[in-house]
Amino acid sequence: MLVVHGFSAATADEKTAFLVQCDRTLDTMGAARSGRITVWAPGRIEVFGKHTDYAGGRSLLTAVERGFCVRAAPRRDTMLRVCGFDSASDDAPDAPTISCEIPLSSAASAPDGHWSNYVATVARRIGVNFPGATTGVDIAFVSDLPQAAGASSSSALMIGVFLAIAAVNRLQETAIWQASLGTREDLAGYLGAMEMGGPYRDLAGLPGIGTLGGNQDQTAILCSEPDQVVDYRWMPVRRVGAYPRPDSLRFVIGNCGIVAEKSAGARERYNRVSLMVRHLLGSWNTQAARDDGSLAAAAESSTDAPDALRAMIPSIATTAFSADALRDRLEQFLLETYTLIPQAAAAFERGDWRALGEVTARSQHAAEAMLGNQIPETIGLVRLAKEQGAIAASAFGAGFGGSVWALIAANEVEGANGTFPIRWAAAYREQFPAAATRAMFFFSGCGPAATHWADDA
Repeated sequence: MLVVHGFSAATADEKTAFLVQCDRTLDTMGAARSGRITVWAPGRIEVFGKHTDYAGGRSLLTAVERGFCVRAAPRRDTMLRVCGFDSASDDAPDAPTISCEIPLSSAASAPDGHWSNYVATVARRIGVNFPGATTGVDIAFVSDLPQAAGASSSSALMIGVFLAIAAVNRLQETAIWQASLGTREDLAGYLGAMEMGGPYRDLAGLPGIGTLGGNQDQTAILCSEPDQVVDYRWMPVRRVGAYPRPDSLRFVIGNCGIVAEKSAGARERYNRVSLMVRHLLGSWNTQAARDDGSLAAAAESSTDAPDALRAMIPSIATTAFSADALRDRLEQFLLETYTLIPQAAAAFERGDWRALGEVTARSQHAAEAMLGNQIPETIGLVRLAKEQGAIAASAFGAGFGGSVWALIAANEVEGANGTFPIRWAAAYREQFPAAATRAMFFFSGCGPAATHWADDA
């Protein structure tokens, strides 16, 4: 069954075992045996597109073959019970690592800073936007995705919970859904608004959780294609294309071991990067007497708009945002969106891996020098990946921690000679011994997007 949904044969066996574990958990919870639903919600790699989505830019994305395997069963009341296992953790992998019980309504709440806030955010928003959703759900999941590692574990959790609730309550058949969520891109936009907070079209908003971002993560999770790197523009979301990942190459993910938690320590620094875009756009609209909806729309409003944006920076500097900081933020966005991503897309199409490596290095340098969201550990991981033979390597995600992707020949990852992840991890452990105790390395193809199906499907 899983192969039909885009999983590789090797990955399908592992995920099937996870789903069996989920069913055992549901049985232990006393959940209904009939009407059960399976949900898959993967993590993602932001191949290119560092902080471009909420500015209306462009991204190259793919889903990884790790994520949340979910089984869900309907209840007779309106409660939402969630019990999960983190197979990516070395700590008690056979015991539930998270569990919560909250109402499926606008009254759902959870302690500040606790993981269950993600579940409560979903429950509250469904309670407001879909008042007919009154069937509670028992949910059990197993995740093999590293938490707070820049691979969108929090977004994947929220999407997995949402899809389970939606399937059990048949929300796709409602007039509300059909009017506002007709495509997967629409659903990604809605779930991005749910996580960040705020309305989506006619669907009223509520305070969210996490950062002042866009919906890149949700789009990658919902709209990726097996064995492809997908290309999207933002604000509005629109697909540009997709580029095959050759069978001869693999992505290897190196998690640096420094937490990049959206709802905790990195949030203020991430939000500062986002708020600078808001300041640039608001100042532009005021000075140019325009109403552009994104920084990209402003930059594309005329041929001289980028220079006009640059020229206004000295006059809009504040104590919070210096002229140098605003200038760096603007230049990184323009470089990533209009130069590096088109070049990277062309390199993928041609299979020109030398060119891809060069473009990737420029993107990483811009993140370090202009975006300012890198830390010594992620910078070190990139450098060490290249020293160990990676074709290309770059940090991804919000930054201030998280992970690095490396593109490497498949025979350097799999089989008897597949020692690249081991060498990379050993080199990192030698230079960053403290962080390396929490680091994690794994390889992945380009996996299937989030999906769900019923037992009788």
